[in-house]
Amino acid sequence: MPTEKLTATRSGSMLQIIPVMLCFFAMGFVDLVGTGSNFVQKDLGLTDSQANLFPSLVFFWFLIFSVPTGLLMNRIGRKNTVLISLIITTLSLVVPCFGNSYGIMLVSFSLLGIGNAVMQTSLNPLVSNLISPDKLASTLTFGQFVKAIASFLAPIIATWGATTAMTTFGLGWRVLFIIYAAVCFLSIAMLWATPIQEEKADKSSGFFQCIKLLSRPFILLCFLGIMCHVGIDVGTNTTAPKIIMERLGLALEEATIATTIYFIARTIGCFAGGFILRLMSPKTFFGFSVILMLIAMVILFTASSLNILYCGIALVGFGNSNIFSVVFSQALINSPSERNEVSGLMIMGLFGGTVFPLAMGYASDAFGQAGAVAIMTVGVIYLLLYTLKIKKA
Repeated sequence: MPTEKLTATRSGSMLQIIPVMLCFFAMGFVDLVGTGSNFVQKDLGLTDSQANLFPSLVFFWFLIFSVPTGLLMNRIGRKNTVLISLIITTLSLVVPCFGNSYGIMLVSFSLLGIGNAVMQTSLNPLVSNLISPDKLASTLTFGQFVKAIASFLAPIIATWGATTAMTTFGLGWRVLFIIYAAVCFLSIAMLWATPIQEEKADKSSGFFQCIKLLSRPFILLCFLGIMCHVGIDVGTNTTAPKIIMERLGLALEEATIATTIYFIARTIGCFAGGFILRLMSPKTFFGFSVILMLIAMVILFTASSLNILYCGIALVGFGNSNIFSVVFSQALINSPSERNEVSGLMIMGLFGGTVFPLAMGYASDAFGQAGAVAIMTVGVIYLLLYTLKIKKA
């Protein structure tokens, strides 16, 4: 499709935008893994390294499914691929209704990871069919804002379920899965009924042709940037309550508020970023965001006051809220003729959600939660260096 015609189709009526944004909300369900793994750890008496297997397992599937999903989009289209991802996500949320054993939760989190890998690979390029390139970064950021709403609601619903819903539903904190499954059903119905015009793929790429894109230096830097972003995100989601429990001796139900604070700050950051990125260059805002995270790491290393720890956690949430959108849009702009393939590679970078929690789990078992913070700091330092490679406009 010619560029002029394609740009003309990217007007994005509200009837198209609303179902797509509801899909972003469903995308946020993956963040329940941090809260869920903490409650499973408590229920089953697991160590940090054992419990961190759950978020690691979720994001392992991004390594396996992201690039094949990019190829699948070339065959069946982006909308159909998103619908498949929503169906898989719904299955993942139904499985925990049958129990809370280690095996059942492994199956649930595996399906959640597979569904989210397919969704994140296909949904972001689908937005590019509705939005002009100059508004892509800010629109993806707004999508991340909608996603973050689901993320910060997860610990609230889980804590409510653990403290009050047990006698009513018999599911405890797992009532979270039922509520989010209902939203998934609604997302499937709305997106299926929404017509979206897609351009045909210019060519059919193979798996190794996609992987070969990593030989481009800037694409590789973006890939590693995504790995660090999601590693910090999942790491904070999982570790923030443990830091408070270790240093202040609070119970899990009380310490879980730290996860809520993280996601509230990330939600505010995404909402603000949607406007700021229309006024400020991505490079400047990205650098400011990374500096906030660097300050936060110092706080998480040293603080023993609850309020100061909350401030540090909030700084990570706000600082990390727009990293994905900027890196992802930079990669798409760098290779506009290979958006499906580049999207698959960038979402494969969410494999950082496997690498970081595993390393953090072993580090925290050996050195306490300061060891986990040290692993996240490595990712922040990389993002600081990546800032130098971002285009000014």
